[in-house]
Amino acid sequence: MKVTPTALDGVLILEPRVFGDERGFFLESFNLQTFQAAVGHDVTFVQDNHSRSTQGVLRGLHYQRDPHAQGKLVRVTQGSVFDVAVDIRENSPTYGQWVGVELSGRNHKQLWIPPGLAHGFLVTSDSADFLYKTTAYYRPDSEGCIRWDDPNLAIPWPLDGRTPSLSAKDAAAPMLRS
Repeated sequence: MKVTPTALDGVLILEPRVFGDERGFFLESFNLQTFQAAVGHDVTFVQDNHSRSTQGVLRGLHYQRDPHAQGKLVRVTQGSVFDVAVDIRENSPTYGQWVGVELSGRNHKQLWIPPGLAHGFLVTSDSADFLYKTTAYYRPDSEGCIRWDDPNLAIPWPLDGRTPSLSAKDAAAPMLRS
């Protein structure tokens, strides 16, 4: 597995080895020993989630507050998304900064987003199947959301002039520094 650190401490792009020929491909999408060696500490996943969204859907920027903060290992099995992690760890030197990467069923990349970061994605293909492994159970009472278009973050979502399709919760989200 190829591991690429990003500008945000702890956020990693993971690229599994893909074995393919004219019949198709095989890849190991998760191996606990390999993953823990990549992140440098023990991680326990407790929940797997799967969402399907159509083109132009923007989900996020979501997070869970302590003591229920979630780490997420995310990937796309069909379609493509522009995936974003935002550092909201108040004592972090990269607080308020973000990284973005294309995740797709073709490139097989995964993104590890440690606890303390917000996460969101925009579907850039006709549809996308998005899979999450999380380190904490979903807790509605710990849920938080940041505006996708917060001008202080200035994330260049690849919308090509279109307006994203948002949930009511995401449309009403506050700015990071409100």
